[in-house]
Amino acid sequence: MKLKIIEEEIHAKGILYKIKYKGKLIKILFTFHAIERIKKWKLKETMVIETLLFPEEVLVGHNKRFIAHRRYENHIVRAVYEYENNIPVLVTVYFPYKDRYFKGGNIYEDKIFKG
Repeated sequence: MKLKIIEEEIHAKGILYKIKYKGKLIKILFTFHAIERIKKWKLKETMVIETLLFPEEVLVGHNKRFIAHRRYENHIVRAVYEYENNIPVLVTVYFPYKDRYFKGGNIYEDKIFKG
């Protein structure tokens, strides 16, 4: 996957990432809480962005939220997001063992990147 973070903009709720992939510009807001969780789990922002844009499955969460999963060896990046003004907002993220949450893939209750 050749995605490129072209800009990071400070936002009242966190950092707005502007990503370019296959000629398309995609914006994703990472909340300050999500950024703290990324650091806690020692994840890379690109892993989380890949999970959001190219998930193996997306489940419905609580309060109009979605949960994107992407496997990395014995774990999954579990990214919880919602939409605000049509922009995906990463609420939190964690890195549990895949056996606990992964449903087997190919479940897509939502897709941020539809191209």
